[in-house]
Order: sequence, then structure tokens, then C-alpha cells
Amino acid sequence: MGLFDGKVAIVTGAGRGIGRGHALLLASEGAKVVVNDLGGDGRGEGADLTPAEQVVAEIKAAGGEAVVNGANVANWDAAEAMVQQAVDTYGKLDILINNAGILRDRMSFNMSEEEWDVVVDVVLKGCFAPSRHAAAYWRAKSKETGEPVNGAIVNTSSGSGLWGNAGQANYGAAKMGIAALTIIQARELHGIGVRVNGIAPTAATRLLGTVRSAGDVPEGTRDPLAPEQVSPMVCWLASDDAADVTGQMFNVSGAKIELLAGWHRLTTVDAGDQDWTLGRIQSLKDQILGGNNTGVPGFNA
Repeated sequence: MGLFDGKVAIVTGAGRGIGRGHALLLASEGAKVVVNDLGGDGRGEGADLTPAEQVVAEIKAAGGEAVVNGANVANWDAAEAMVQQAVDTYGKLDILINNAGILRDRMSFNMSEEEWDVVVDVVLKGCFAPSRHAAAYWRAKSKETGEPVNGAIVNTSSGSGLWGNAGQANYGAAKMGIAALTIIQARELHGIGVRVNGIAPTAATRLLGTVRSAGDVPEGTRDPLAPEQVSPMVCWLASDDAADVTGQMFNVSGAKIELLAGWHRLTTVDAGDQDWTLGRIQSLKDQILGGNNTGVPGFNA
């Protein structure tokens, strides 16, 4: 028996790279999979169902069940229809893996409004829209049965969003938004039995222009940057084995898995019985910054 026998999953951006690995692993463990991919390029331009169709064909050839979905996940109605497709085709939805994303890198002082809007739309709204409609489905199901639904969402953030990366103001801001969304939805959906976790993956992918070529990895050696190395952790988070895990963010690669923590207090300076003034804040500068002279990690004097 597979870990996901009887489960139905949607994987967005599943035509290539990391998302493809998720879809194949879920299917190999018995899940019925809606393989979503618009099929655009790394900038979000164009459309081609071929990559999603190839993944579905691969799943079916191995004896699994899968169906193609070519929706733009940032399109509100299309995201709702994608969730409905899973329900109409397979009778229910258990798992949503939000993986779709694009890049349009540029320094913030040169970035255009369009470059900002399209990346935030696809990356952040493209995570929220499917999650929102899946959550509405699960909430209705929980109300109908009076029981927790045992659903799972796994979101894809990024080191660019968690730690920052020059040239990716649009992408990083959207990915940090996904980290916040993960924590918020984990709190909101816990009561109906839905777990929400996130990952920040490190892998060689087409989106990053780092796909490995023949000879890049010596024969017989393990490739820690192989995209499929990310999928076991993602699928584990979506499984019943992780039924007690929610609201967490993990850094994941073929080399390591790390549990991450977000913003946390480094210093606390109480106001006491005095109002804040410019002069008082200046006098307490060292206490407030805790020895970090600029207040910007990585830029200490």
C-alpha cells in the first residue's frame, strides 16, 4: 500500500522541476494527482500544456492516475475551477501543494511596475487563490460532516523571501508573503483539521537557470541539488505521518533539512514611566540594537 492511497492532490507548477518531482512521488505512493502547469517560461510568458501532459503520461504509464490542469493559478476563477476539477474528477481533495512561480529579476531602483505586479501576482496570489478555494471546500466539508477533514497544504517560499536577495524585491517580497500566509492559514484552518506548512527549497531548476547538464555530477555520485530531492520532505508534510505538524517552515535540499524560525526578539528596552523622545532613543541606541550598529543583519560595522 502506498502512503497516499485514496488521497487526491493538486500540485501547481508541476510540469517541470521541483513540482514535477512532487507529482510523481505522490502518484507513486497512490495519490490521484491534478497536475497543474500553465506551461509558460520562467518569466511567466506564453502557455503550453505539453509539460503537464508529459507528467500525466508518465504517471499513467507507471499505473497511476492523474489529470492535466492548465490554469493560471493567479486567476481567481481558474483557481476555484482547479479545486472543483479535483472534486469532480476524483470525488474529493485532500492535498494542495503550491509550487508555481516565476522570476523577473531587477534591482529595485530599476524595476518596472509591470515586473513587480506580475511576479507578486503569480507567486503570492497564485499561492493564496488555490489555498482560499481549497480551504472553502474543506470548511464546507467539515461543517457537513461535523468532523475534521484531515487536509494538508504545503506552500513554497524561498531563501530570497526569508533572508533577502538583491535583485529580487518582487520575488522576495512575494515569497516572504507566502511564509506569513502559511502561519496565518495554519492558525485559521487548524480547527477544521487542515495542516499548513511551507518550505524554502534549494535545487537546480529551469526557473533559476541552473539545470544540471550531463557531466555536471560525476557518475555514481549523489546530486544534492537534484529537484526530486526536495519532494520527499514536501510529500511527508502532506502525509498522515505529519498529522501533528503545522505552521512550520523548513529549508530543504538534497543536502539538509532545517526547521526555521521567523522574526523573533533580539532585544527589549522598556519605556518604563517615561515617554519616548528622540534624545532618549539615541541615548539607548546600543541597548536597542544590541551591538548591531546598523540594525541590518549582514551589515554590521
